[in-house]
Amino acid sequence: MQSIVSFQWLYENLNKPGIIILDTTLVNQRAKQPESIKKLQITNARYFDIKQKFSDSSNEFPSALPPTEQFENECQLLGINTNSTIIVYDANGIYSCARVWWLFKTFGHTNVSVLNGGLPNWKNHDLPTEELKLNTKYSKGNFKAKLNSILVRKFKDVFNNLKTKQELVIDVRSSDRFNCLVPEPKEGLRKGTIPNSINIPYTDVLKNGKFKSKKELTPIFRSLLNEKRSIVFSCGSGITACIVLLAAQQVIENNLAVYDGSWTEWGSLVKKQ
Repeated sequence: MQSIVSFQWLYENLNKPGIIILDTTLVNQRAKQPESIKKLQITNARYFDIKQKFSDSSNEFPSALPPTEQFENECQLLGINTNSTIIVYDANGIYSCARVWWLFKTFGHTNVSVLNGGLPNWKNHDLPTEELKLNTKYSKGNFKAKLNSILVRKFKDVFNNLKTKQELVIDVRSSDRFNCLVPEPKEGLRKGTIPNSINIPYTDVLKNGKFKSKKELTPIFRSLLNEKRSIVFSCGSGITACIVLLAAQQVIENNLAVYDGSWTEWGSLVKKQ
């Protein structure tokens, strides 16, 4: 299964058995959308609630990786099975859907893809949509989750890496945030960067709400072509880091992981050097 699929592919496979389409749009992002798509979803899509259902609510930092049992149970409630083909999208084009793609990979489900361009691109091609449905109940699925921890980095991993330098950390926040030129959007969170990290803003790998082509992505990651270390992606709270990880996967073959707590955790736990 390709990691990124086109609107043509999904339209041609829309009614095939086993296909499950997940709308992964964050509530605060949906509010920013044009009225023409704010209350729409792709026909037969199911709402994947990242913040309320698929994050660890006991964690003090936002969007934290949920416990394996929680992820498994919530997927079953969405009617997802072990053999389901998962297509994820969001109303931004590309934003939170990459996080959900990474979540499925992290919990052992490899048959998952991102819809390139998401809902805006789908609607621009006059493809089937319907009224947004947020609370539909489904027949319980038999999905099983098994954590693949190699795709996740915790605080201690990144902190220990300051000495070992065995992994390269890439911060995907905007260059202004990375260079401490603007305040962090989260109130009370200090400005700063993880020492030794480099910056590739997530917006650099996108164009018109879609991933750039492999040809366009290659120059962005050219400096990493001879990098032998594993690469860890960080952002504000673990959402947009997944965008650049997915883009990098199209170009380089390094082991790739996400620092789940990202700058919100690091900036809270580590005082300014």
